[in-house]
Amino acid sequence: MISATVVGNLGRDAELKTVGNGSVLAFAVASERKSKGEKVTTWVSCSLWGSRGESLAQYLTKGTKVAVTGELSTRESAKTGKTYLEVRVDQIELLGGGTRERDVHQVHTPARTGGDEEYARDDGAFGDLPF
Repeated sequence: MISATVVGNLGRDAELKTVGNGSVLAFAVASERKSKGEKVTTWVSCSLWGSRGESLAQYLTKGTKVAVTGELSTRESAKTGKTYLEVRVDQIELLGGGTRERDVHQVHTPARTGGDEEYARDDGAFGDLPF
């Protein structure tokens, strides 16, 4: 397993989806860095499974700064042929000083309980990034 931590801002409001008997909160984080004097943005698709995602959906809105840690993988879109980075979130921290972030600071997700195979097959989950 490859673990990664990504810090950045949400590109759009998180989307809660029903998958089988469970749910997944899908969102994308834009992480920026400078390379040769230019700003480079890397988009990372994130998924937070189960009740934790359900309870955080209202807080994960466009522009919210977060730090996510989880299992890193890649996915190639059958439609575009592009390769996307994905993180299955184990831990999330809301960053910043807004009132919404005061209520929820850090969340550890429970052990994985399957279900992501069906979600992983959905090439349209995030469309073409960036947003």
